[in-house]
Amino acid sequence: MKQIYMDHSATTPVDQLVVDAMIPYFTEIFGNSSSLHSFGGEAAEALSMARKQVAEAIGALPEEIIFTSGGTESDNLAIRGVIPYNTSKKHIITSVIEHPAVLNTCSFLESMGHEVTYVPVDTEGIVDIRKLEESVRKDTVLISIMHANNEVGTIQPIKEIAQIAKKHDIYFHTDAVQTVGKIPVNVDELDVDMLSISSHKIHGPKGVGALYIRKGTAIEPIIFGGNHENGMRSGTENIPGIVGLAKAMSLAQQRLNADSKHMQEMRDSLISRIFDIIPDVRLNGHPVQRLPNNINLSFKYVEGESMLMLLDMKGIAVSTGSACSSKSLKASHVLSSLNLEDDYIHGSLRISLGRENTMEDIDYVVESLKETVLKLREMSPLSSQ
Repeated sequence: MKQIYMDHSATTPVDQLVVDAMIPYFTEIFGNSSSLHSFGGEAAEALSMARKQVAEAIGALPEEIIFTSGGTESDNLAIRGVIPYNTSKKHIITSVIEHPAVLNTCSFLESMGHEVTYVPVDTEGIVDIRKLEESVRKDTVLISIMHANNEVGTIQPIKEIAQIAKKHDIYFHTDAVQTVGKIPVNVDELDVDMLSISSHKIHGPKGVGALYIRKGTAIEPIIFGGNHENGMRSGTENIPGIVGLAKAMSLAQQRLNADSKHMQEMRDSLISRIFDIIPDVRLNGHPVQRLPNNINLSFKYVEGESMLMLLDMKGIAVSTGSACSSKSLKASHVLSSLNLEDDYIHGSLRISLGRENTMEDIDYVVESLKETVLKLREMSPLSSQ
């Protein structure tokens, strides 16, 4: 049986070149980068080089990069970190379709007395810019809007939102976990103050990420200890993981155009062929302004979980939404925010392509999906009504 992985928005296989770059830092160059002897010096040199590589990949300065345990910690540091410096400012603006790492952090801050405005999106997942600016108050300290949505792939107008933030002297953070390595990401072009990165979304190791913090941004740490990472994130640095992240980002930059074109061709072919052979299906998210590897479809009269399991039996790995909330039976908060009918919300499937997928994979998935949807609709009492 074929084994086809199409859940790259959840995680990606680690590139062999990334593995090769990491291996020496487990056994040969194993020192603590804070130690003063030569073993520590070698680790510190690797840390410095990795910081430079990550910075170059997004057009930042090395000193503006803070290494973390991943996208979730980066989001937490960005959102919670600006609050202590702005005790008189207790208002945050975000969107209704953010990742749980942002939404749950905002919910926590609300429980601590802060106020959060959740800006709606249109039916294609684009943030309502007018309502966002109308939400700005004198005590607004931060706007946090993701660069692209992890479920439906819609890319947000970050530059336009940045202009609003700058006009009102408000910090602006974007969760770029899904965009780094897939589309061009430059912090000066986007004009953001903070930007979150995760390694395992770009063929790097799990458990490592980074937060870009623009020079001059007033932010406090949320983890305390030995003042690592310029005092912003205590804890002995994970040198093998950080080296892996840097290598993965460098490779992603080198391959960006080729990978993006390859995935977009597969994406468009799969969408077109599915619409040709399967009725009562809709594409979720913006039809054009979306990630090159993202396909989010809703099939009427079919349960997404049933499709997922039957496709898995055929060797195809996809998802019904965010991997961080996939074990929940609740309807997707993202799809609910697009005002979809319940039939479509519960019949959704997210297919996220990777550089290793091929057009032969697309052929197999299209036929398998056709068989799966037909089988489930034959079993559904709703489809015959």
